[in-house]
Amino acid sequence: MLHIITGLFPCSLTGDDMNLSRIAAAISRVFATESIPQSVALELLEFHTALIDYILHERQQGARALNVLGICGPQGAGKTTLTRVLQTVLQEIAGLSVAVLSLDDLYLSSADRRRLALEIHPLLRTRGVPGTHDVALGVQLIERLLEAGSSQQTRLPWFNKALDEPCPLGEQPVFNGRADLVILEGWCVGARPQIQSALIEPVNELERQEDAGGNWRGYVNDQLTGPYQGLYGMLDRLLLLHAQRFEDIYAWRLMQEHKLAAKLRSSGAQAGPTRLMSDEELRRFIMHFERLTRHILVEMPHRADVVAEIGPDRQVFAVQRSDGSPLAATPAPGPENM
Repeated sequence: MLHIITGLFPCSLTGDDMNLSRIAAAISRVFATESIPQSVALELLEFHTALIDYILHERQQGARALNVLGICGPQGAGKTTLTRVLQTVLQEIAGLSVAVLSLDDLYLSSADRRRLALEIHPLLRTRGVPGTHDVALGVQLIERLLEAGSSQQTRLPWFNKALDEPCPLGEQPVFNGRADLVILEGWCVGARPQIQSALIEPVNELERQEDAGGNWRGYVNDQLTGPYQGLYGMLDRLLLLHAQRFEDIYAWRLMQEHKLAAKLRSSGAQAGPTRLMSDEELRRFIMHFERLTRHILVEMPHRADVVAEIGPDRQVFAVQRSDGSPLAATPAPGPENM
C-alpha cells in the first residue's frame, strides 16, 4: 500500500474532504471508461492526489511556474491513464484549462517513414524512435496552445495505430482557447542522447542483424541531440514513471495491444484494414525501443523532477521529488511487488 504525504503545499486540494470525494469520483470515471477495476483506482488515489497538489504548487512558482509538464514512461506503464486523470481533475476541480499532447500522435505518416527508410535506414519505416515524429509540429502546437486567444481553436493531431497513419485533419479534436497547462506524454519525452561509445555494441538481435553498422542507432541518437531537444526544452517539469526492469515492459505492451484489439472488435472497426500486431510481431517491435528505454531507466531518474517507481504489476510503490523529498512514504516493496 502506498502512503502519500498529502497537504504538503499551501494550494493543496487534498486538505478538503469534499475535494477528496470529488477527486475520487473523477478518477473512478476515468478508470471506468478504460475498463480498469475500481480497486486499482482506490490504490492509486493518494498517488494521483499528491501529483495534483504538486502541479498546483509548481504553477505558483513565478518565473519558474509550471506551464508545460512532460510525462515519460515506458510502453504500457500507464502514461495515458495518468494523463487523463490529471486533465480531468485539474479541469473539473481546479478549474484549469488543460491540453494534452501525446508524442505518439506526432508520428510521421507511413509514406514519410518509407522515404526515411529509403534515404537513411530501413528500420526507420517502423514508427517509434526519435526521427519518426514531426517534432516541429509539436513545438508549434505547444506555442500556440500557450498563446492562443479565448476565441482561437487549435487542432490536435491524433495517430491511428490500427491503421498506422495520422487521422485526417477534419477528424482531429479541437482545443478551444488558451491552455493553462500543456501535458506532453510519451515513452521518450525528455530523453537525452547516449554518449557515442555507448552506441558501439548492439543491445539485441534486431540491432545485431539489421543495424550491424550502427547507422540507425546513430541517426536516432543524432535526432535526440538536435531537433528533439528543441521540443523537450519547452518542458518546465518532467515526471518519470520508472519501471524496475525492462523485461516487464513487453508484458505491459502486450496487454496494451490486446486491449486495442478487443476495443476494435467490440466497435466492429476491425472489419476494415488494420495494422494490429501478433505477439511475435510485437516482440520484434519492442526491440526498436529497447536501447533508449534502457538508457532512460538508468539516466533519467537522477534529473527528473518527480520519479514514480512502478512495480511489475504496474502499481506505484514510491514517489519522490528531485531533491529527494518524498511525495510518497512507503515501506520497501514486498515480494508481491518484486
